[in-house]
Amino acid sequence: MEFRGNIVALVTPLRNGSVDAPALQRLIDRVIAGGVAAVVPCGTTGESPTLSHDEHDEVVALTVQAVRGRVPVIAGTGSNSTAEAIRLTRAAARAGAKAALSVNPYYNRPSQAGLVRHFLTIAEASEIPIVLYNIPGRCAVELTLETIVELARHPNVRAIKEATGNVENVTRIRAATPLAVLSGDDSLTLPMMALGACGVVSVLANLAPAAMTRLVGHIVHGELPAARELHDRLHPVMKALFVETNPVPIKTALAHLGLMAEEFRLPLCALREENRRILLAALDAARGELH
Repeated sequence: MEFRGNIVALVTPLRNGSVDAPALQRLIDRVIAGGVAAVVPCGTTGESPTLSHDEHDEVVALTVQAVRGRVPVIAGTGSNSTAEAIRLTRAAARAGAKAALSVNPYYNRPSQAGLVRHFLTIAEASEIPIVLYNIPGRCAVELTLETIVELARHPNVRAIKEATGNVENVTRIRAATPLAVLSGDDSLTLPMMALGACGVVSVLANLAPAAMTRLVGHIVHGELPAARELHDRLHPVMKALFVETNPVPIKTALAHLGLMAEEFRLPLCALREENRRILLAALDAARGELH
């Protein structure tokens, strides 16, 4: 499959402590109608750290069923346990996912040699392509360029979600590897794609899928004035969605629009009231794009 375009990092709707399958179906239909290129269940935005193993497998399977082949499913299958990441990746492949998004191991802080062995072991065990997910702010460890180059030699490692915040990494990775580079931050989609990234794994696309699809399309077609204008309109919402830890603001926004319950899995909890006001003000200012 190709790794490009507006790819949505799906939230996991919850109701009364359980996965809300009907709300997930509605969300998937909505984002596909908005032109997303692929969907990613069970990433950080999907509250994967607090999903049980059974729930994780359930959400991936529900997503594949709801998508019905309309777009590829790239399942989040990362773990700080290599064996667990392999189990999640194999389960996702059996469910029908077309690729796996695998995050840097968190908390145990492996060396670069450990990172190489971790990801190559997953790639060897996987029947589907692997997308590396480089997000040191969440994991306390970063893939260096040298490590990325080594991993890119494996034919099953096909792309990287770059969420370091350093846009220069796009140029470095493109120059040194054949990997497709995807922005891991909505607000950096424009500069990263201008430097050659192939698309974005978007939180905002849960809320404004059509607008993010248009933004990516403008950039791909070289329509930079139109891209800048749309970026400027969306930017306050992009930033407000990170006024507290993701996915609390995006789920709050989706609940505000009546698309799901405002429910989180502890230790995540409701927005502080001052941040709720910031978020709702940004949504009101961009209401014309929220469809």
